[in-house]
Amino acid sequence: MATAATTAPTNVSSETRSRAVKLRRGLTMLAMSLVVPGSAQVAAGNRRLGRLGLRVWLTLVGLALLAVVLAFAARTVLVTLLTTGWVLWLGSFVVLALGLFWAFLVADTWWAARPAAMGAVRGAVFSAVSALLVGALVFGTWTVSAAMRSSGNLVSSVFAGGGDSRANAGRINVLLIGGDADQGREGLRADTVMVASVHATTGRTVLFGLPRNLEDVPFPDSSPLKKLYPKGYGCPTHECLLNAVYGLGVEHKDLYPGVKLPGVQATKEAVEEILGLKINYYAMVDLWGFVELVDAVGGIRVDVNKRVPIGGGGSKVYGYIEPGKNQQLDGYHALWFARSRFGSTDYERMQRQKCVMSAMLNQLDPLTVATKFGQLAGATGQILVTDVPSSQINGLADLALKAKRLDTASVSFTPPLIAPGTPNYPLIRQTVTAEIAASEALDKPGATTRAAPAPAQTSQAPSAATAKSSSKAPTKAATSKTTTAAPAEPDPSTEAVTADLAEVCAAR
Repeated sequence: MATAATTAPTNVSSETRSRAVKLRRGLTMLAMSLVVPGSAQVAAGNRRLGRLGLRVWLTLVGLALLAVVLAFAARTVLVTLLTTGWVLWLGSFVVLALGLFWAFLVADTWWAARPAAMGAVRGAVFSAVSALLVGALVFGTWTVSAAMRSSGNLVSSVFAGGGDSRANAGRINVLLIGGDADQGREGLRADTVMVASVHATTGRTVLFGLPRNLEDVPFPDSSPLKKLYPKGYGCPTHECLLNAVYGLGVEHKDLYPGVKLPGVQATKEAVEEILGLKINYYAMVDLWGFVELVDAVGGIRVDVNKRVPIGGGGSKVYGYIEPGKNQQLDGYHALWFARSRFGSTDYERMQRQKCVMSAMLNQLDPLTVATKFGQLAGATGQILVTDVPSSQINGLADLALKAKRLDTASVSFTPPLIAPGTPNYPLIRQTVTAEIAASEALDKPGATTRAAPAPAQTSQAPSAATAKSSSKAPTKAATSKTTTAAPAEPDPSTEAVTADLAEVCAAR
């Protein structure tokens, strides 16, 4: 009897240890399936299935290594693949299939580990862990696959193409339009009109800003609106402004048969005639949808030089963006920083818009785009319209990276150089030519400073104009100075017509 009594506890203890060992073995097999899919089956289970899983896994490792090599040796090929709509769409189903196969291998590992032999409690814990891993794999795979399909649709719809990839005089000129369809306003107005003229090789950029209230806007002979407004788009009420050209194109869409966005086309034609530049591409952003884009990247940092009101004009002021250096702004505050005009001039507003664009360019690094692509894709699909084809994304991205490493010249056609009510368009075109020449001179052998552009000789000379170089090599040239006392905060309408963008946006 004593022998039987002592044997029973021994058997129970032995069985408990056996079940614990089986649980540890099962958990080890789950870990193997997660790290190297198929390895658990090769070790203990369906070896044929395991070998298939290992082959798939090794193939994926090889593709990952190839992607790394392409990222350094042939980035163009890699980026082209990742920005091609049908590739992303097809890849989404491949990812889904691979993820489901991975989940199946984990489930098979659970079966091979025989949870019933682990005991009720241990078996239940092991089964719960296995089910959680399978669910996570299925959910994660489905999410990634859906994001890839959305990205593929985005690339195919937003980057549908239509622009001109050929450089003009060695430059790529991109028209940037900020569309403002505010409440109480009929239709959309292009309240922000800029052109980024980028050297096609070096990436050195000159940013030209046009006031929204330019009058008597000219059209080229090739424009159908030239026949309606042979002397420029003007009217006695002074309401025929540059920002209304978009609506003019929409109103006369019958003159643009086959054109998807006649408002953009009309604006593009007018800007080409104003600046004397051939536009390669355009990008139009809805300023109100811009909030989502900024929020998607976690906000932007800018220097705020003076209090900027939130609201105003036709509504009350709801608050202020207070002055400060390197301030973090979310989408809502970044929008008001860019568009607020209450208590300031249109020209000050233009400078703030340039600073926002500069912040987006410098802070939208590849890591941010990669980690927040889903949010960016969702926001961009709603607010961005462009004629850049997906095949040119990589080339333009390369130019953008080069531009980030160089000073960007900022040119504003504002008083005293240009009076928006009676603009001197020949002077604008001469200034554009001179500024581009001064920018390109920086990349010539032996060049160390930015040469000031030659003053334009026209009948409408500016009453006070200043040309500044980049912050690395400042030079000054003034034709005359006013005698009034300087205000506490510089008035952008009397500031330099040309300046380095970093200097314009720096805290004072």
